[in-house]
Amino acid sequence: MSRVLVVNAGSSSLKLRLLGGDDTVEQAADVEAGPDGLAGDDLTALLHGWATPDAVGHRVVHGGTRFTRPTVIDAQVRHALEELGSLAPLHQPKSLAGLDAVSRLLPDVPAVACFDTAFHATIPDAAATYAVPSEWRERYAIRRYGFHGLSHGYCAGRVAELTGRTDQRVVTCHLGAGASLAAVVDGRSVDTTMGFTPLEGLIMATRSGSVDPGLVLWLEEHEGLAPHEIATALETRSGLSALAGTADMREIVAAVARDEPDATLALDVYLHRLVGGIASMAAAAGGLDVLAFTGGVGERAPLVRRRAAERLAFLGVDVDEARNDAADGDTDIGAAGAPVASFVVAAREDLAIAAGTRAALVG
Repeated sequence: MSRVLVVNAGSSSLKLRLLGGDDTVEQAADVEAGPDGLAGDDLTALLHGWATPDAVGHRVVHGGTRFTRPTVIDAQVRHALEELGSLAPLHQPKSLAGLDAVSRLLPDVPAVACFDTAFHATIPDAAATYAVPSEWRERYAIRRYGFHGLSHGYCAGRVAELTGRTDQRVVTCHLGAGASLAAVVDGRSVDTTMGFTPLEGLIMATRSGSVDPGLVLWLEEHEGLAPHEIATALETRSGLSALAGTADMREIVAAVARDEPDATLALDVYLHRLVGGIASMAAAAGGLDVLAFTGGVGERAPLVRRRAAERLAFLGVDVDEARNDAADGDTDIGAAGAPVASFVVAAREDLAIAAGTRAALVG
C-alpha cells in the first residue's frame, strides 16, 4: 500500500493530507468546517484532481475501552463510534461527519479509524481510576481515557529518534487550542492530564480545564443553570478566552508585552497550570530525561516555553534562549549541560495516522 488520505477533523476545521508511500505530502488542504462538518459537495470539490488513495485514515477522538489500536471501519465499528459521541461532543460528531463524507466519495477505498485515546490505553490503574462509586465505574465505563494520543505518541517517537534513545522518561506537551500533557516511559504512556473527557487538565483556548466539581454542582443548585449551559460555558467560553478576551496565544503574548493586566493574568494562570502539570507528569514517570513541546502554542510561543523552563529549573530544565527563540520544526532548545534535554517537535498527526492505517490493513 502506498498512498494514504489522512482525514483529521477537529472541532472547527478539517485537515486533509494525501501522503505517498514514502510519507511525502502530495496534496494538502486545511479548511474551516461548519457546525455539521464539511458538506459532501465541498469535499468533492476539494479533492477534485487529487490522486485516488489506497486507503483512508481518520483521526477519531474517542475509542472508549473497546478501540485501543487502529481499526478498520465497517458498519458495526461506525455505530460503536457514534455511541461514544457523548464523551467528546465537540469532536466525535465532526470525525464521523468527515468519515461519512469521504466514504460516500470513495466507497471502495478501505478506511481505518485511528484513536486519540489509544496511546493512553497503557496507563496503569492508579492513573486511570477515579475515586467514585464502583457501580458508576462499572456501568458507565468511567475512567481516565486521555486524549491527543496521536500527537503525544508521535512526539515521543520523534524524541527517541532525535536522541537515539528509547529508554527514557519523557514529558510531552501538546499545547494548541486543546492542550494536554503525557508522561511517557520507554515509549509507553503512563499518565496524562486529560481524563474522562477532553475538558480535564490544562487551561486551553476556550476550555476551562480542571475545575472543582463542587463548582458545577453549586452553579446548578444555587444559580439554576442547566447542565447544557454549564457544559457550553466550560467548553466554549472559558480558558484563555475568558481570562484575556482572546483565545489566540499570539495576541496574549503581544498584550503581555504592553503590560495589559488581563493578558498578564491569563498567561500567569496558564503557566501555573502548565508547570504544575509537567511536574506531576515527571513524578508519574519517576523522573525526567526529556521535555518536549508540540502543537501550535508549543511550537510557536517561545515565551511560554522559556517561562515554563524557568519555573522548572528545580527539575533540571534549562533552555538556550537563542535556540528557543529561533526554533522552527524539530529543534533541540536545551541549554548546554542541562540535566534535562528540551525539544520542540513539529506536530505530525498525519504521519501517525498514516502509519496506523497501514498497520491495520496489513495486520
